[in-house]
Amino acid sequence: MQKIIALFILLIAVSAAISQETRGTLNEETLQRLKDSFEKTPENTALLNAVTHNDINSLADNRENDGKLNYLFSDVVETKAVTNQKSSGRCWLYTGLNTLRPMVREKYALDEFEFSQTYNFFWDQLEKANLFMEIAISTAHLPMDDKKVEWLFKNPIGDGGQWTTFSDIVKKYGVVPKSAMPDTYQSEKTAMMRRLLSTKLREDGLELRMLTLSKMHEGHKIEAKMKMLEEIYRILVLSLGEPPESFVWQYETKDGKISEPKTYTPKEFYDELIGIDLDEFVMFMNDPMREYNKLYEVEFDRNLVEGANWKYINLPNEQIKEFAKRSIQGNEAMYFSCDVGKQLDKKNGTLDLNNYNYTDLFGVDFEMDKKERMKTFQSGSTHGMALVGVNILPDGSIDKWLLENSWGADQGHNGFLTMTDGWFDEYMFRLIIHKKYIDADVLKILEQEATLLPPWDPVFAAEE
Repeated sequence: MQKIIALFILLIAVSAAISQETRGTLNEETLQRLKDSFEKTPENTALLNAVTHNDINSLADNRENDGKLNYLFSDVVETKAVTNQKSSGRCWLYTGLNTLRPMVREKYALDEFEFSQTYNFFWDQLEKANLFMEIAISTAHLPMDDKKVEWLFKNPIGDGGQWTTFSDIVKKYGVVPKSAMPDTYQSEKTAMMRRLLSTKLREDGLELRMLTLSKMHEGHKIEAKMKMLEEIYRILVLSLGEPPESFVWQYETKDGKISEPKTYTPKEFYDELIGIDLDEFVMFMNDPMREYNKLYEVEFDRNLVEGANWKYINLPNEQIKEFAKRSIQGNEAMYFSCDVGKQLDKKNGTLDLNNYNYTDLFGVDFEMDKKERMKTFQSGSTHGMALVGVNILPDGSIDKWLLENSWGADQGHNGFLTMTDGWFDEYMFRLIIHKKYIDADVLKILEQEATLLPPWDPVFAAEE
């Protein structure tokens, strides 16, 4: 009897093991149910033919939404000559510099003016390489499969960035006009240069880890790192050109007057043409994953070893919008970042939640809210632009906003994107606003000790 009971228990255990192994597999029964779920009706056959032979956005285009958005705004910062970042991830530099351009045009009565993005990009890449090396040294005692080390070697360098990387590089190196350091083939198409820099830095990182743990004299370790930086500098010079230490600038005003030529250093140029304190700007974020009215900081989200990590005040959208409206009415553009690819109509230059109806096309609901999209990495900040306009209705409400993009004048509506207020709520992530437009009680949040977030947190994303 005991043998029979033991055999019965064994059979149950084996059965449970088999069930455990096969649970979740696509067996014949499951596959048949899936096949039966797609009914070969005339409607489904027509949909299959349409979707397999056409662009999904063309099919999901919401005709009922066409023409509902116009390009008229009650309040707009004066802008001209849309820029073009080409095939590069430098939108954060274009956006930062584009927020400063209107000040220069107004101050000197210029029809057109553009800063050199390549100049600041050069120093950004060199500083990021140096930062990578220093983090590799400081984490040398950790194993390669430690999450921080793993993150570091997965992301040795990139051409993306955000406001903090922009402001720190400008404060340290100044700015120059486009004529002083024009674009190159590699600055406009950064992928290959980025790949080579990443390859070299990963190689350097491994060596720096080994040297750090060795008994080699500290002076020799420092020299070894300098040799590595010299190689990075060489790649950058050959790819982007060598940044000028000084240059001559001359300009023509709107009424045809030509200025006397004047020699500047890059920092002198910034001080004379702009002269504003970039530390007076505050980064806001609408992050529904975390508590509002709190200060947060992302570790290693910077480009200078001595620079500041990205810090942001987390606020509800309605408060952020009020400050943004004040800035536009004060004729000051803002650095704005968002998930630009969602519901973007490139042809008409609109960002509208109703541009495309994927639910009706596929018969499948897409129901995640902003918090859920962020937690699952479905949505994050992918692009930076200058926020330059708002449309305020007679009752005081806002229905749309205007963005100056950096994809060239032939993209969108003459280079601009019109964003509905509803789209702002769902896909706006970061907005940089001068302190003078912000309520005093909100500024006090900056006095809090920031909650430190790891660099792999879903909130982290560098604009490209």
